[in-house]
Amino acid sequence: MKLTVVAVGRLKSGPERDLVERYRERAEALGRSLGFSGPDILEIPESRARRDVDRRAEEAALMAARIGRVAVCFDEAGRGLTSEAFARRLESWRDDGGGEVSFVIGGPDGLAASLKDRADLLLSFGAFTLPHQLVRVLALEQLYRGLTILAGHPYHRA
Repeated sequence: MKLTVVAVGRLKSGPERDLVERYRERAEALGRSLGFSGPDILEIPESRARRDVDRRAEEAALMAARIGRVAVCFDEAGRGLTSEAFARRLESWRDDGGGEVSFVIGGPDGLAASLKDRADLLLSFGAFTLPHQLVRVLALEQLYRGLTILAGHPYHRA
């Protein structure tokens, strides 16, 4: 199963980009043995529309045109999961036989309801409002952590 992280905006060179790439490479290497490919990262340009609702709608349309199944939308109003529960979700998406699942991260204005409605899961990293660049780091780290749990790798210490 192919994993894709879809995010609004481009990460500039710097520590966030380095961390994203580190966890992406680790997840890619480990995931192959578990039946996963990727995670690939798809960056969608930020909308330049004047109103926030229009920006969200334009970004959602660009994302929807380029992805298949939306497994997770990261949203501050979403629910929290333990890393073990997230790993089991990864396992079930893989075992369901889907070809690709996407993990969607909005831009500064968040995500349009039309995209969130397509998601299997709205997931939050807590009640804090976080910069979307950090959410990308956290999402890739949790993908890697979930794969290590499935592989029985000692990275995760419950």
